[in-house]
Amino acid sequence: MNRISVIILGIFAVVIASLMGLVIVPNWQFEEMQPVEIISADGSKAVYPQKLDSWREAPGREVYRGLGCIYCHSQQVRPEGFGADIDRGWGSRRSVPRDYVFQSPPYLGTMRTGPDLANIGIRQPIEEWHLMHLFDPQITSPGSTMPSFKFLFETHEGSEPMTSIGIPAIQLPKAYTKKPTWIVPKKEAMDLVAYFLTLHQKFDLKDVK
Repeated sequence: MNRISVIILGIFAVVIASLMGLVIVPNWQFEEMQPVEIISADGSKAVYPQKLDSWREAPGREVYRGLGCIYCHSQQVRPEGFGADIDRGWGSRRSVPRDYVFQSPPYLGTMRTGPDLANIGIRQPIEEWHLMHLFDPQITSPGSTMPSFKFLFETHEGSEPMTSIGIPAIQLPKAYTKKPTWIVPKKEAMDLVAYFLTLHQKFDLKDVK
């Protein structure tokens, strides 16, 4: 066997081993995973994780994808010793495959221009905060490099506008505008925030070793 044949066989072996180890076997293990029942210290029970509802949460995940949020935010908490994620308060434990059972594909992300969002639903559980943050991050997080998403809102000056049931009208801070100004989120903004509020990995799982 000449040298070229050995090199070709070596490359072929590396490709097959990588495909098996990084794609086929992990995918097979992931497909077998199921949600688990969590029993809290007070006796209450919950199933984790849960599917997103089709009204706001699942559409919100599509808005997240469409706006390219994944290019600046990850959704994975690294274990202790592999970064400062837990010290930063981005989660109380590392992420495990079961956290992503119903996410296809999971938006793990690789860039962290902004903070990790795996537990944003716990860190910031207030809907109004998220809406203000989307309208202009400088209102809630001065110095943030995140762009504003004002096109997801209607703006009204003067008195509080009438809105549909479940749609808030939020007055901007007086320091932000000279005239009384209200923002009303469009459906995409409400969907996106609903999705944010589902993001948590708060339960201790046996998978975490």
